[in-house]
Amino acid sequence: PAQPAPAPAAPLFGTQLYGWGQYYSRAGRNLNDHLDEVLSAVRDTGFDYAEHGLDAARPELNAAFADRLRAKGLRPVSLYTGGRLHEPGRAMETAARLATAAEAARAAGFEVLVCNPDPIGRAKTDEELHAQAAALQALGARLNAAGMRLAIHHHTPELADGAREFHFNFRHSPADVVGFCYDVHWVFRGGLQPDAVLPEYGPRVASWHLRQSRGGTWWETLAAGDVDYPAVARFARAHGLPPCWTVELALEEGTQVTRSVVENHRLSLQYAREVFAG
Repeated sequence: PAQPAPAPAAPLFGTQLYGWGQYYSRAGRNLNDHLDEVLSAVRDTGFDYAEHGLDAARPELNAAFADRLRAKGLRPVSLYTGGRLHEPGRAMETAARLATAAEAARAAGFEVLVCNPDPIGRAKTDEELHAQAAALQALGARLNAAGMRLAIHHHTPELADGAREFHFNFRHSPADVVGFCYDVHWVFRGGLQPDAVLPEYGPRVASWHLRQSRGGTWWETLAAGDVDYPAVARFARAHGLPPCWTVELALEEGTQVTRSVVENHRLSLQYAREVFAG
């Protein structure tokens, strides 16, 4: 008899600590000096996990961060990193350094490494992009072997020139090795709508970053706005994409802040649950 289809994974909802750091900076405080306080707030708000930066210089500190998460009732799920992965002759060394740190993170329970290759202030040459694609494959292969997923993230530099670097990273690497952290709003800001991204790259998605704008300016909460998140949720459900939803609020010039960081994250999580787990 045919085997039953596996049950879909239960959705996980997390928060990227970048936005929390912005609010703390506005108050003249450093996020890392108040990390336990922030993690308590993340837990009390109802999130499952918090995403912070990978420590590539001191891999053992990634395990220490996992312990801090668990002590607050949170899960180690994903970490974020950059990396100069485009330099011919040095890209593989950078990939190996990131992989060593990520392997320590995986041993501590983390499941996804979100990586945004460093922008360099100009378009990368074809040689640099080929070096980057090869380094991403090497990094992804080592993570796969450790039971972890590589998820490439993008800001607007990678979406320039008709999204040249964005497409290059994916079209020159296998989908089962180089995955995708779909930061829906950054890609939207770079000129690509979800319906132009998901059909081709949806199968690569390992995690999501969620932010919203209204009239092109970042909104203080995740809510209805410029990006049609209900349509994204419908596609994700229909295609069984990993439900690893990371709310990443952020402030820019023009963002109207009317509530506390905790209240904005509480409202954002409420919206995310309604849209992505409803």
